[in-house]
Amino acid sequence: MQSSGFSEELTTDFGYKTIPLAEKTAQMDAVFRSVAEKYDLMNDLMSLGVHRLWKRLTVALSQARLGDKVLDVAGGTGDLAALFSKLVGQKGKVTLSDINTVMLQRGRDRLIDAGCTDNCQVLQANAEALPLMDDQFDCVSIAFGLRNITNKMLALQSMYRVLKPGGRLLVLEFSKPVLAPLRALYDCYSFSVIPKLGQRIANDAASYQYLVESIRRHPDQESLKLLVLSAGFDQCEYHNFSGGIVALHRAWKF
Repeated sequence: MQSSGFSEELTTDFGYKTIPLAEKTAQMDAVFRSVAEKYDLMNDLMSLGVHRLWKRLTVALSQARLGDKVLDVAGGTGDLAALFSKLVGQKGKVTLSDINTVMLQRGRDRLIDAGCTDNCQVLQANAEALPLMDDQFDCVSIAFGLRNITNKMLALQSMYRVLKPGGRLLVLEFSKPVLAPLRALYDCYSFSVIPKLGQRIANDAASYQYLVESIRRHPDQESLKLLVLSAGFDQCEYHNFSGGIVALHRAWKF
């Protein structure tokens, strides 16, 4: 059979853009290298500090206990890892994982500053193919990272694999506000304020424009629940925070 001379190139989303699949990891790496220095400050400004409450609620609902092993995927600058470190105690272990070198270095430094070195370690890894043994963690978390992953199904399956039977997955992510007036206000704030704030504070409007667009492309609460169950998890529920601006999905591996 004669070749047509054309090949179908796989594509994926990058905010509202469509790009070749092979380019997304590199483009995401560039985004986080650009925003890493001001990442924590921008999180505080964009959410008026409420992101800290969302993360504390996530850890409070994790069911993690003294002695547990916890993996925080795409853990950025280590907010959840530091909270889990205190919760699991000296007999427990927390692994902070991220694919981006600069973000992982900042997370490691923050864990050192917080005195969380005795029961924490860092691991540079792609969430789609975690270089870890099966069935070893009591809890796996990912906060505001799933929407940036190229193949979400592969990442969820990888997280399922490393969880022990009885283990829990926590996905904290921006979602869809449940009330129409809140949705309209949130859209106005997101598109009008956040990129300008990113330009002024981080000298990078484009990365924060991507942030806003990536939130809109991310699955809503019910769609993400179905995706988690399709990845193999046996049960999944979600809790809306701040009217659904953010949602926490909890899933179990039985």
